[in-house]
Amino acid sequence: TNKQTNKPTRDHTAIMSSAKGGSLLGAPPSGPTGKDGSPSVERSSPLPVPAPLLATPDHQRQPPTWHQHQQPPPLTTPLYPCDAAGGAGGGNTAAPAPRLLSSTQPVAPTIQVVPLGAGQDVGRSCILVTIGGKNIMFDCGMHMGYQDHRRFPDFTYITRSGPITHLIDAIVISHFHLDHCGALPYLTEMRGYNGPIYMTQPTKAICPILLEDYRKITVERKGEKNFFTSQMIKECMRKVITVDLHQTIKVDDELELKAYYAGHVLGAAMFRATVGEQSVLYTGDYNMTPDRHLGAAWVDKCRPDVLITESTYATTIRDSKRCRERSFLKKVHGCVDRGGKVLIPVFALGRAQELCILLETYWDRNDIKAPIYFAAGLTEKANQYYKLFIEWTNQKIKKTFVDRNMFEFKHIQPFDRSYIDTPGPCVLFATPGMLHAGLSLTVFKQWAPDPNNMVIMPGYCVAGTVGAKVLAGKKVIDIDKTTSIHVRLSVEHLSFSAHADAKGIMQLARHCEAQNVILVHGEKKKMEFLRGKVEQELRVPCFLPANGVTVNIVPKTRVPVQVSRTLLKRTACPDWTDQSQHKRALVAAAAAAAAAELGGGDLGGSVA
Repeated sequence: TNKQTNKPTRDHTAIMSSAKGGSLLGAPPSGPTGKDGSPSVERSSPLPVPAPLLATPDHQRQPPTWHQHQQPPPLTTPLYPCDAAGGAGGGNTAAPAPRLLSSTQPVAPTIQVVPLGAGQDVGRSCILVTIGGKNIMFDCGMHMGYQDHRRFPDFTYITRSGPITHLIDAIVISHFHLDHCGALPYLTEMRGYNGPIYMTQPTKAICPILLEDYRKITVERKGEKNFFTSQMIKECMRKVITVDLHQTIKVDDELELKAYYAGHVLGAAMFRATVGEQSVLYTGDYNMTPDRHLGAAWVDKCRPDVLITESTYATTIRDSKRCRERSFLKKVHGCVDRGGKVLIPVFALGRAQELCILLETYWDRNDIKAPIYFAAGLTEKANQYYKLFIEWTNQKIKKTFVDRNMFEFKHIQPFDRSYIDTPGPCVLFATPGMLHAGLSLTVFKQWAPDPNNMVIMPGYCVAGTVGAKVLAGKKVIDIDKTTSIHVRLSVEHLSFSAHADAKGIMQLARHCEAQNVILVHGEKKKMEFLRGKVEQELRVPCFLPANGVTVNIVPKTRVPVQVSRTLLKRTACPDWTDQSQHKRALVAAAAAAAAAELGGGDLGGSVA
């Protein structure tokens, strides 16, 4: 910490961005530009930036010649042109993309992180991490806001052609939402990845159902041809290795993975990757607040060198859950009372069950006769999986499950498409949750022109989806070249999203005692606000790389030191801040002497 400014420094961390020194995984770097058009590179150390991990022999590598006060070399064309300007986008450029670090190359102490998706954007989560010479891909999702090649991460960043398996040591999927797993069959069956894939058992069970639903919408209804098939989804799932909570999986002799409970949805997990003394904690999506059917996320005090966390609600601190529930029930009841229809777009599992439990209880207590519908077939599937994976739910559900299954609803019925034009009030849970396709969009087209009706958006909507346009207040929405929707119904946004808010993100980062924080899966302006909070309150470096931008982090060196118990008893006390300078110096001198005797030499970092 800089004693004059009282702010964290980044002497041990650098973001690589030279055209020929490249980035951690060998992609053309990208980033914002300064006023004069030159690249704006975040750096504070006056020392040369460490040489990057490229496929170049040690004796041929040239150290960078520029320093903090000098302009860096010009960048090549960024991988994601839109991202370089701070927006969300994708696509390839003509610039060649060097390959990932191969396992035969010399290993540097840096941990390197680059988003292929979800960098200053929500959707298409795909984070490449190199730690101890091992390349790990965390999540492999699709972007709901695009219908062209940009829907998938740009895997040409890894290699433009040829085999891809030997360049990635493991793929880890955090949960079954399509923005985290939707591109997996494309990578395995169409790009040829044949290595290990890790996820929890509920994720493996539910993933193929959502993938197949999306495939049907994309191929059978929209007529797209270059897309994965049902057989490809099955072949992809055969490659999956399941992980239990708190189980440590050895990928090989050096790389270990451990899963932690993340809340969010059934089967969601955070993963810690460890190679030697270095570790990275990847959160995926998580929720720090328990709800009616899932518990809160939990992780031990693992002290990772790097915490990679989602930041969907980076500037939001939610009001009490009770207030939101009361407001939700009041709005639904009011619309039904005046004879209107309520559309609630949801994803099949997660918030759908939460809101179904809430409405079921309210309907029962107030003896309301208006029907509640759920998209046909999904209720039965949800019940099946919640019965099968009851251990993933909260304590209340587990205790009452033997006597009464909370997911068997007497007021909620399967929905048939013939009911769309049926007169009279009703409530409908329809998928998907962002109104970008499927039944929810079909019903919205029919119900939107009637001012008596209402749509309640209970979660986050990715930019570009119909849901995002509705929340933005647009009164005329173009679905395609020939279809426009006139929006006259009431629009309500009540956040029942199972993502951590700003308070929850800070709580997790503080609890696990991360040495560095990287924000992904969020909007740039909101992430910048949260970065300030992290650096101010936690006093650790925080980064928010765009897609294709590499972050290089040099972890603190840990040197074990033997000190006699008598010395520790004489000098240590419960409140270290009350120790005199003399005692602190005594302990430091003892530690240094012990390290010298053990051959530790220069400590070069924190002393364990």
